[in-house]
Amino acid sequence: MTQTPQPPQTPHQPRTRLRIGPHMVQPPVVLAPMAGITNAPFRTLCREFSGGKGLFVSEMITTRALVERDAKTMRLIHFDGSEKPRSIQLYGVDPTTVGKAVQMIVDEDLADHIDLNFGCPVPKVTRKGGGSALPYKRHLLRSILREAVTAAGPLPVTMKMRKGIDDDHITFLDAGRIAVEEGVTAIALHGRTAAQHYGGTADWEAIARLKEAVPEIPVLGNGDIWSADDAVRMMRETGCDGVVVGRGCLGRPWLFGDLVAAFEPGQAGPVDGSEAPSYARPTLKEVAAVMRRHAELLAEWLEDEERGVIDFRKHVAWYTKGFSVGSEMRKRLAITSSLAELDALLAELDLDQEWPPGADGPRGRTSGRNRVVLPDGWLDDPYDCAGVGADAELDTSGG
Repeated sequence: MTQTPQPPQTPHQPRTRLRIGPHMVQPPVVLAPMAGITNAPFRTLCREFSGGKGLFVSEMITTRALVERDAKTMRLIHFDGSEKPRSIQLYGVDPTTVGKAVQMIVDEDLADHIDLNFGCPVPKVTRKGGGSALPYKRHLLRSILREAVTAAGPLPVTMKMRKGIDDDHITFLDAGRIAVEEGVTAIALHGRTAAQHYGGTADWEAIARLKEAVPEIPVLGNGDIWSADDAVRMMRETGCDGVVVGRGCLGRPWLFGDLVAAFEPGQAGPVDGSEAPSYARPTLKEVAAVMRRHAELLAEWLEDEERGVIDFRKHVAWYTKGFSVGSEMRKRLAITSSLAELDALLAELDLDQEWPPGADGPRGRTSGRNRVVLPDGWLDDPYDCAGVGADAELDTSGG
């Protein structure tokens, strides 16, 4: 259950709008890119609940795949006509390839905003020097940012990163200054190291430190935002300019409606210190209707009902968390392959259930501290600009 908003811990008062280049984002809320999750159908759901307010970023796109016009990648960069601004997150390890990908986006008018990913903690990426391992190589990071910003021209370029590789190799402050020097428009910081993956508690104090270190540009906070109240509290405690919501919206696209209620000027709520706003507490019947729409949108997007319903399966546990559904029914829902089959199973549920106390809280990956796998000698010299291999560009989590 969403906790009661806590009083401010610092003098900071949450802002209600965020500027990224020419784009005004109100409320200051961004949907985090998540591989296999933030495709066009899920972005549609989130935008519907927010009334189109906020910024909704695509799945992570690898620059090499984009430049080579990989068929799957070209589908992922498609935006609905109602998506404004169109936001793409790119992941790349080679400055030249990143520059080509950005130039392609500009030349072909594929997006209005480009975000660069330096946060992926997955071992098969970090062992090649990519993702959250890359900012340790300061010169390489600078080269990538310079190529991207130069090629982007008028399009704003932002970046998302983690605190560092582990507690002994913290990079976010150096990376933040490099970003400012190279013309990056805004920075999002996930308050965890690569070693933490998604375990433990996000370090919001690091977000505050980054904001103090780079006052020239907006800083967005990411990590452990499970409710609108969490978002308001993060902004109050850290002074950050906006929030990036990832796992908190898994199976909860209506969270973006809650965020609008919490931040919208003129609304009663935590922002102005008055009575808390009313947040969504859907019944299981209402949740089931969202589940059905999500599956249908996926089927339409993939132009294949079976593939769409199969892709939806991963969302079942997130949508039903906290409700009395039962392990056997969850299993049955997670092996559906048609909309008719999904309809039949949803009809069997006790749809009159009210929103349960156990429905809030962490969802998605919660793996704890792990050793970060890196290329041999990677930590020997933080300025060595030795390149990373093309196989570091993998279609995986955005971090």
